[in-house]
Amino acid sequence: MVPGLGNFMQDVLWCFSQVKGTIDIGVAEADIISTVEFNHTGELLATGDKGGRVVIFQREQESKNQPHRRGEYNVYSTFQSHEPEFDYLKSLEIEEKINKIRWLPQQNAAYFLLSTNDKTVKLWKVSERDKRPEGYNLKDEDGRLRDPSMITMLRVPVLRPMDLMVEATPRRVFANAHTYHINSISVNSDYETYMSADDLRINLWNFEITNQSFNIVDIKPANMEELTEVITAAEFHPHHCNTFVYSSSKGTIRLCDMRTSALCDRHAKFFEEPEDPSNRSFFSEIISSISDVKFSHSGRYIMTRDYLTVKVWDLNMENRPIETYQVHDYLRSKLCSLYENDCIFDKFECVWNGSDSVIMTGSYNNFFRMFDRNTKRDVTLEASRENSKPRAILKPRKVCVGGKRRKDEISVDSLDFSKKILHTAWHPTENIIAVAATNNLYIFQDKVN
Repeated sequence: MVPGLGNFMQDVLWCFSQVKGTIDIGVAEADIISTVEFNHTGELLATGDKGGRVVIFQREQESKNQPHRRGEYNVYSTFQSHEPEFDYLKSLEIEEKINKIRWLPQQNAAYFLLSTNDKTVKLWKVSERDKRPEGYNLKDEDGRLRDPSMITMLRVPVLRPMDLMVEATPRRVFANAHTYHINSISVNSDYETYMSADDLRINLWNFEITNQSFNIVDIKPANMEELTEVITAAEFHPHHCNTFVYSSSKGTIRLCDMRTSALCDRHAKFFEEPEDPSNRSFFSEIISSISDVKFSHSGRYIMTRDYLTVKVWDLNMENRPIETYQVHDYLRSKLCSLYENDCIFDKFECVWNGSDSVIMTGSYNNFFRMFDRNTKRDVTLEASRENSKPRAILKPRKVCVGGKRRKDEISVDSLDFSKKILHTAWHPTENIIAVAATNNLYIFQDKVN
């Protein structure tokens, strides 16, 4: 079934495919997954973690003997992308945690991806090697220099087959351009430039130039006491290389056009939903902060995630979203305790499916939510090892608020707020999803009859 055709919520049954990672008993902080990203073909899937590592999974070829077993993802390459550093000028430790990974479209046999921690963006080349040169004249086979007096004849080096080796090499390091923590990187559709955003500034980089970037947005006030909002996420338009959006902690989205001026402090469009005064509370500002912004693949819509909702905006309508989906409205009564345990500051991401017809985002208790934009149906699913038998169909979960609890429901008071799905990814063309739950990566796919 092509994703997006028919009634998605009725036609697609999600089933367990794989789980990567150890059983979470005393999880090390460094092993917690902090970003998940499919490449443009969906053949590769990358995760970054708080220990600065990047793990790339490659999809296996499907076997003709078992056509029902579609290609599984297995480890292709693991490398240390960032190390912990210390900023001596500011006496600050810089964490190695990978904040974001972005793939570049494949141009040749090698793969390229960007990874960033709080301060430094790196461009990595991931390539395969299955041959090695032998027969050097000045070195022996172990690489040691030979005694020139012992060299009596000239040898012609030859390439010999060897076991396949996947190498990750840093090709560029883009550093020293951000005073604040980088929260977003986005590759432009011209594939020559990309941008990196922190709390107050957005910089534009050329892939070939590491020692210079252009500051395209700067919202830092002359007096920091007048600061009222920060940048929370930014992304380039998928087709127009001059257009990008960024979201703020005040729940607003600005669309900027780089053709108007070099510094895009004046936005082209400003998206904001007027607040209902009857819903105003102490927590209103905190929960309206946007944690993620994503263009649809078509480029027509923007999706934003705040603490309680996912909203879809039409680029041609700035005064309100065209769709609003309640992710976990039952938490509205729990905002006080969520504020006390800092969960109210969690930053959930959101993703589109390949045809922009379904959106997915995470919640607590290892739940994640899907919303069908055509039928307005939604479903809550759970990433857990309990139902991780091969091809096990995921049963929809329901949360009950007060009153009598049914057998298959879970009470809002027994939700585990330490288990949260912040990072998810959707295969660009198929119904395959990757969900990061603490230190585990779950892969689910639709059941094919």
